[in-house]
Amino acid sequence: MARKSTKKQEVELTLEQVLWNCRVALRGVGSMEKNRDAIISLVFLKFAGDKFDNRRKELVEQYGNIPAFLEKPSFYNAVNVFYLPEPARWTYLVDHAGDNAIATIIDNAMSEAEKANSSLRGALPLGLFATLGATKSSIKSLIDEIAKISEKRFHEEDLIGRVYEYFLQTFAVGSSKEDGEFYTPACVVQLIAELIEPYEGVVYDPCCGSGGMFVQSHKFVERHHGNGSAISVVGQESNPDTWRLCKMNLAIRGISNNLGEEAVSTFKKDQHRDKKVDYIMANPPFNLKNWRGDDELLNDPRWKGYPVPPASNANYAWILHMLSKLDVNHGIAGFLLANGALNADGDEGAIRQKILENDKVEAIIVLPRDMFYTTDISVTLWILNMNKGAGEKAGRKLRDRRGEVLFVDLRTWDENIEKYTYDKNKNKKKTVLTSEQIARVKDIFESWRCVDGGYEDVPELCKSVRIKGNDPDGLTIESHGFALTPSKYIEFVDHDLDIDYEKEMGRIQSEMKELLATEKKSQAMLKAAFEGIGYGIA
Repeated sequence: MARKSTKKQEVELTLEQVLWNCRVALRGVGSMEKNRDAIISLVFLKFAGDKFDNRRKELVEQYGNIPAFLEKPSFYNAVNVFYLPEPARWTYLVDHAGDNAIATIIDNAMSEAEKANSSLRGALPLGLFATLGATKSSIKSLIDEIAKISEKRFHEEDLIGRVYEYFLQTFAVGSSKEDGEFYTPACVVQLIAELIEPYEGVVYDPCCGSGGMFVQSHKFVERHHGNGSAISVVGQESNPDTWRLCKMNLAIRGISNNLGEEAVSTFKKDQHRDKKVDYIMANPPFNLKNWRGDDELLNDPRWKGYPVPPASNANYAWILHMLSKLDVNHGIAGFLLANGALNADGDEGAIRQKILENDKVEAIIVLPRDMFYTTDISVTLWILNMNKGAGEKAGRKLRDRRGEVLFVDLRTWDENIEKYTYDKNKNKKKTVLTSEQIARVKDIFESWRCVDGGYEDVPELCKSVRIKGNDPDGLTIESHGFALTPSKYIEFVDHDLDIDYEKEMGRIQSEMKELLATEKKSQAMLKAAFEGIGYGIA
């Protein structure tokens, strides 16, 4: 009876409970980064193993149990499935989960999987489990929990995506500011994809983290019933562990990619030097210091026509790098920066003025606070466009937007926005944009861009502003020193004017009468008390 009860409890576990148990299995063992890599790499082998097993069953049905067919890698690769030698198969790990040498067995599985698939070179952590410091029982517990993650048990539309998103998000919560840069909240990435619309072509991310931008570009195509194979992804990442996470994240989803040959700084060694791209989606490290030496990269072609970005802050170096990558005829970029870049002065201000004069800025959107796990500040989404002239896109007629910039400020949404509790012990919450809110931002952007879109400025939300020239209300970006701070342009209503003064003064008068009556009563009681003890007050 006890066994039946245990089995029933396991069946009733939610997916999130199973994923939580995976984390608990290694609690107190290694560093957060090592535990993250251990769990995610084992999850990778689980999903890769499931796909391998399913393909193997298809081959048995088609050709029979003939080793020449079953062990032929091309029969798996042809349908985007990794061929796994026996020691790298999930079933093999489950069968040996209780062995004393399980850590070595897992490390060997990672190595064998990489050797058999050139696209996995550098993606899997080698030698990790032998140095993790986990006991045999802890590793077995982890394998047992991961084994419960299956499509038969959890009928998720995108189980792989849900599992990876969970681990990337939860480990980002506990990371330091620097480590947390490997993850950008999915709703923010979805917003960028919806605005720049990467239907086909090359999507580039110069600081790709764990690959969330690439994943969402493919999801965008899926949501709009496009052809995923029409999108190719190119990126670079300087952190070796994060670079590996990205390769795993893309590989298990079957997204082909070019992340360069190594993890290295985009500034110091651009591995896609001569590449021009159609779309850029990025979340560069905010206010990165010492990204170059004082005498380095002074004559870099990426800064041609602009002042050299200061070594003390890389914000505008990222912007100029991305501009240099965009196709000159139709390239479009959506990326995040700290709000300080909107009105920074000195060389940064001069760069911003030149970018505006070259008419590359299409929209500036300030996001609500508390959206990121490693900072609570509000950040800005920039949309750059190499061609703001009239044309067509996705069946819509675009008007000529040259000389104009759209400003949107979403911080007024804070009171009505969804909050996600990410640390139940401390009751910490983060802001999450809903699908409806993302659609609303897209509607504002598209109504502004399209012919007969019906766009109108909305106080406290959005405003279309000319960069230079004659504007009916005299408001231009040039007149504000080429600052891009939305609050300089968007009308904010003085809600004090909404007050009914007669009614409000009547309320205050009534409260004052009650307060004075109470005070008078207190004085009388105090006077009587002193008289009662023979010390009357004159």
